[in-house]
Amino acid sequence: MKHVNVGLIGFGTVGAGVVECIQKNGALIGERAGITPVVARIADLDITSDRGVTVPKDVLTTDASSVIEADDIDVVVELVGGTTIAKDFILQALHRGKPVVTANKALLAEHGREIFAAAESSLADVYYEASVAGGIPIIKAMREGLVANRIQEIVGILNGTCNYILTTMEREEAGFDEVLSAAQAAGYAEADPGLDVDGIDAAHKTTILASLAYGEWFGMEPLYVEGIRAVTLQDIKYAADLGYKIKLLGIIRQEEANVQMRVHPALVSTNSLMGHVSHVFNAVWVKGDTVGSTMYYGRGAGREATASAVVADIVDVGLNLKFGSHRRVPAFQEHNGYARMTPMDATESRYYMRFQVANQPGVLATISGILAESDISIASVTQHEADQATVPLVILTYKAIEGNMQAALSRFRKLPMVVDEPVLIRIEDLD
Repeated sequence: MKHVNVGLIGFGTVGAGVVECIQKNGALIGERAGITPVVARIADLDITSDRGVTVPKDVLTTDASSVIEADDIDVVVELVGGTTIAKDFILQALHRGKPVVTANKALLAEHGREIFAAAESSLADVYYEASVAGGIPIIKAMREGLVANRIQEIVGILNGTCNYILTTMEREEAGFDEVLSAAQAAGYAEADPGLDVDGIDAAHKTTILASLAYGEWFGMEPLYVEGIRAVTLQDIKYAADLGYKIKLLGIIRQEEANVQMRVHPALVSTNSLMGHVSHVFNAVWVKGDTVGSTMYYGRGAGREATASAVVADIVDVGLNLKFGSHRRVPAFQEHNGYARMTPMDATESRYYMRFQVANQPGVLATISGILAESDISIASVTQHEADQATVPLVILTYKAIEGNMQAALSRFRKLPMVVDEPVLIRIEDLD
């Protein structure tokens, strides 16, 4: 039985979960894989707080470099987070030729090219299953299970906090601010929720998946990113009446020689698989040219789910070490790059629009006229009878070009009969 000595950098929630998982299931892993991971050293600035797991005191240190440089450490696991010191730790380990396991999606999204180049130069492994969708093995599926496919489309619910908020707004008929505060109190949202609710976390994960699918490290710059702060209970109710739910989606789509990549709220059919994904759960739908549609579902975050993915990566690294097969599955492989990203203005979608308009003759004719002049066709109109000065008007469109829709919106904002800022949410029709 080969023992794999793990040097853990970062002993927070996930780090403690990794230790707990190895302590609980290390023997089972040994029986299944023929290797046993051993947490040999742990580095953290705080080595006195109770994490709910017990480790020998001589395992703990505040000196991360000593862990990385130790000759008896087989694999370095980075769970510090962020894009500064964590990057230094990973590059230090790779320059030493040591394999790295990380859950750091922000670092990979923003500096993946540099990290993977360092891995290539040193012939060291980088594994990062936990960086996308927590406990769902989507990275392994992309790198290995779907290797025989040209990826045509990926759509994912990639942020559990946003999905929890949208689900709770719908089920409890509560507004965004109220639900966000409750989510923070319950530990589902951070004190500063911006990375989640503004779509940045989902964007990090989206660029990682897109880069794996198309063999080119895109980075964050090309992404269109829109969060969920502007989603209202009123729109959730209208969507439900029309047979839809609102989800924050990461969308990746091949278009001949181009790739489109975007993150934003979208209406999905209540009866679709994505429509059934609720609370903190994540889901990733991948369409390949050979396999067709596949779906991956599970917990996208949390101590146990993320730890499960990290330990699975440690086992893969251990097997590579045992059999002398470094870089058996390269961290990232350039292939048939799609250098051109489809600009957001050139993408096509169906749209949900809600206006608060003056209750007077000619309003619908004016709005439909602007849509027609913008080459946008109306699929349906909903306007409930009301005896009041202003009324809501909801329009669904057929597929239209984003740039045309944005031009129409600019014209709508100038109409005196349109009282408030028009609401625009895209519609995604998933197989």
